[in-house]
Amino acid sequence: MKSKICGISDSEILKYLIEHPNPPQYIGFIVNYPISKRFVEYDKLKKLLKVDKNNSKYVAVLVRPDEKILEKIKNLPFDYYQIYDCTPAEVKSIIEQYNKKIIVAITVKDQNDVVKYMEYKNLADIVLFDSKGYEKSISFDHQLIKDLKINKELMLAGNIQIEDNLENYKKIADIVDISGGLETSGLKDISKINIFLNKIKQINDKA
Repeated sequence: MKSKICGISDSEILKYLIEHPNPPQYIGFIVNYPISKRFVEYDKLKKLLKVDKNNSKYVAVLVRPDEKILEKIKNLPFDYYQIYDCTPAEVKSIIEQYNKKIIVAITVKDQNDVVKYMEYKNLADIVLFDSKGYEKSISFDHQLIKDLKINKELMLAGNIQIEDNLENYKKIADIVDISGGLETSGLKDISKINIFLNKIKQINDKA
């Protein structure tokens, strides 16, 4: 089971993640969604991304990105673009223009939302199923995706907490994506991050 920690906006936390004995495989930054308290302004983002990522992958989280933001970030060291609310044609155009790996985010309220992944399955490197909450940590019914068989890695987000039985997520997804669950009073909490990363390691050691 792989992990993604999202909503990083602080260089100390970023260094802690990267230097951790069990670092997350993916680290996400909110690039163009100022409503989120985890949003990072471009100049700060540029500085933040100078931190050597070692073995982790940097992910730009993009909600309906326009050409302006895509042009602005094209030379930043992102490995993946995680895209919300774009049509398949728009995603295809981003791939052709910027040659990045793509995480397509499908926001789920009911079964009708789940099947939308079919439209993107030839475009996405990873399919992320998330809640409709965007910047808020809201849950959705994971049973809706429990039996999906897709030939892509499947990432799961939406109000995941460190107290959860993370083993249960392993049955559903290849990658677990956590953000608010690692915060105290709205800020990333090193002790919670440590618990989470060590739990993921224990699950993988058992496998």
